[in-house]
This record gives sequence, structure tokens and C-alpha cells, in this order.
Amino acid sequence: MPMLLYLHGFNSSPESKKALQTQRWYADNAADINFVCPALPPFADRAMGMLRSLVEAQIEGQLEGQPPEPVYLIGSSMGGFFATCLAEQYGLRAVLINPAVSPGRGLDKWLGENRNYTTDEKWVFEPQHIAEYIALDPGDIKDKSHYKVLLQTGDEVLDYRDAQRRYQGCDMVIEEQGDHSFTTYHQHLAAIHQFLVSAPSS
Repeated sequence: MPMLLYLHGFNSSPESKKALQTQRWYADNAADINFVCPALPPFADRAMGMLRSLVEAQIEGQLEGQPPEPVYLIGSSMGGFFATCLAEQYGLRAVLINPAVSPGRGLDKWLGENRNYTTDEKWVFEPQHIAEYIALDPGDIKDKSHYKVLLQTGDEVLDYRDAQRRYQGCDMVIEEQGDHSFTTYHQHLAAIHQFLVSAPSS
């Protein structure tokens, strides 16, 4: 069956509010799509290695001996950055919620020991991990029709204008106020689904 790959934000987990809202919506409204939300490590190379394996197994028909099936992407914050990397590499459709743009610029504050927001797991961030994000940055968007971008101007973590510039020409929703969590996300789930399935992934 088709797979929806939900990518949570930096230092978050599959237990994030939007991940759970998405999982419930798909269970209730589109159960023919397999919802997958992996626990992403805070290290770019490790996270992308995991995600590429999932995508390639799906599109090459390697999961449980099934034929190739579409992969749809939803990414929040840093998950939006990873979703962009995957969409650019594999030609997938992606919905981005307050996505991180060129995140290597703002990761210095994470250097040293940290704890995951939801799992309380300790992890250590080092300068080479920032370099991984910088090297991964895809830059310009090749096919703007593959993206739907949801931004709120009240995002207190990321400047929404960075994403507005990077994804100019894409299907974009900009709501006044709100915050980094995108407070009205649940109201957009039906439209998100419609966008993802409106054309086949290439």
C-alpha cells in the first residue's frame, strides 16, 4: 500500500502532537495508506540514511515482497528539511509545516549535551554534525509543484520569511500569528491529504 512518511522536528519524537494527530486522521479517513513515523536521530547523515532506506524499500517494492508503491511526505520544522531532501532526490510530493531552511546556520546553540524533549534521552551534538546539515542542504527547488508549504507568521523558532523565499512559487498557505507548532494544523489535514494524492509521485 502507499506509505505516508511523517517526519517530526529536531529533538522531537513520533509522540509529537502533530504526528499523533496525523496518525489518527489517516486511521480514520485514509486507512489504505500506511502511516510511518520513524524516530529521527538529531544527526543528519544518520537520519537521512534511515529515511532513504525506507523510501527505497517502498518505491522499489522491497517491503514484504510488495510491488512498488507511492511515498508521500509530511515534514515539520527539521522534518520539513529532511522531507525536502527526499522530495528533491526521489521526486516525491511533500507537505512542509514551518520547515527549517538551511538549518546548518542555526545549530550552534545545540553543541554539547542535550535531552530529547519527549523521551528525555541524552545525546551529544558536535561541530561535525553541523557540517552534515550544511552538506545536505539541497538549495534551489527543482519542481515546485511537488510541495505544499504551511507557514505561520508567529513562528517563534524560525523566521517564516526564509521558507517563503525558498519555496516561492509552491502551493503555500501563510497564516497570521500562530507559533512554531502551527496551531491550526488539524484543520488542514484533509487538504494535506488531497494535495499528496492528487498526482502520482514520480
